[in-house]
Amino acid sequence: MTSPWWTPDRHADRRPALILRNRILAAFRTWFAAQDFVEAETACLQVSPGNEAHVSAFATEAVGASGARTVLYLHTSPEFACKKLLAAGEERLFSIARVFRNRERGPLHHPEFTMLEWYRAHAPYGDLMADCAALLRLAAEKAGRHRFVFRGRETDPHAEPERLTLAEAFDRFAGIDLLSSVSRQGETDRDALASAVAGSGLRVAADDSWSDLFSRVLVARIEPHLGIGRPTILCEYPVSEAALARPAAHDPRVAERFELYACGVELANAFGELTDPVEQRRRFEAEMAEKRRVYGETYPIDEAFLAALARMPEASGIALGFDRLAMLACGAARIDDVIWTPVVETLP
Repeated sequence: MTSPWWTPDRHADRRPALILRNRILAAFRTWFAAQDFVEAETACLQVSPGNEAHVSAFATEAVGASGARTVLYLHTSPEFACKKLLAAGEERLFSIARVFRNRERGPLHHPEFTMLEWYRAHAPYGDLMADCAALLRLAAEKAGRHRFVFRGRETDPHAEPERLTLAEAFDRFAGIDLLSSVSRQGETDRDALASAVAGSGLRVAADDSWSDLFSRVLVARIEPHLGIGRPTILCEYPVSEAALARPAAHDPRVAERFELYACGVELANAFGELTDPVEQRRRFEAEMAEKRRVYGETYPIDEAFLAALARMPEASGIALGFDRLAMLACGAARIDDVIWTPVVETLP
């Protein structure tokens, strides 16, 4: 049986990676300051933890002086708070936040982790791609590594990332014409995608939605090939898979969303931000309908966030899982190895 993280011998083994984690985080703060970003410390307690179907939150209860009780949630991301700050007038903003996600535990998942988010007002989301490349190089430099290695997969963090659209990835790795199942209005054809997925040799269940099938192909056939040799920027997600991103100007079927991968590990998720509160409400309601179908629960919509969205300037924003990046930079096998005080694992 492995000894607890707090025993002296185990801590001595973990400490070099933890010190390196601190060094990388300090370098990132210096990098953002040099780029004229302002750091914001956002509140963990929120009226809504977000409205993504497959992101689960921790709920708690606030008790007022009168004894009145209100349900609050530990945030799953500082996104809503950061966008309110953009609406307030901030233009270059970053946050290093402790965030909380339920139903998540494993080599790449931890219920409490560190998320680095940053936002650029009046900037295209391509600028964030350049930011990602710079931060990967900086993390590698601080770690003294020329290669990241994870589960036998390697990437050169100093190399310019490959840019690959979802349509290209589905065609290259699964032989599927993804966008043939998406209309010009962004509506999805479940049966068309199901036929293609079955033809590629993957399982299709009668109750699978279009989104279920999309995710199955992504996880089974595409993600293992991403960030191999050099980082990958996987971009232009179908609009139905980008609840907070604006549609791409050149093709209304896809959105300004990208994810960053290294060694087959997803590190970051970025958007050209949607600023239409009416469309955002519609998407949130659709996401919550799906959450009710799958998990039997929903989360409230943050009305103040929608009000702020109407004032928010055009912007691009990104969330990077800092612990995952630190794990790759340190050569660790699990995310717990680069977290100073891991949450006790008590549930199956």
